[in-house]
Amino acid sequence: MRILVHRKARRKLGPKTVERVKLHITKGDMVQVIAGEFSGKRARVLRVHPKTGRVTLEGLNMIKRHLKASGPNQQSGIIERPAPIHHSNMMLIDPKTGEPTRIRRKKDQDGTIERIAVKSGQSIARNR
Repeated sequence: MRILVHRKARRKLGPKTVERVKLHITKGDMVQVIAGEFSGKRARVLRVHPKTGRVTLEGLNMIKRHLKASGPNQQSGIIERPAPIHHSNMMLIDPKTGEPTRIRRKKDQDGTIERIAVKSGQSIARNR
């Protein structure tokens, strides 16, 4: 008589498609937070996460992480670093007026996309 053995169903492995969020903010932009805990604060964008739709800002949303020393020269301890915030909670700063503004996209004749501030109509340069 054969012993019955329970077998787990095999997972179907296939190509994983990650939907990237189309962001209106790039690295190096000055933004103002319009919602949440840090509402009204202005900061520079350090990193953009297109897979999650989040943006890391300089000096905002600081979290503490316990770091273990991985090498002989590295020191362990508690470090503070910025955590990402969702991109919908911030607006780009208008270069002309210095106020938060929405943006429009305009395609140039050579095919590059230009960002234009809605309030002043001035183009916002991409500073990567």
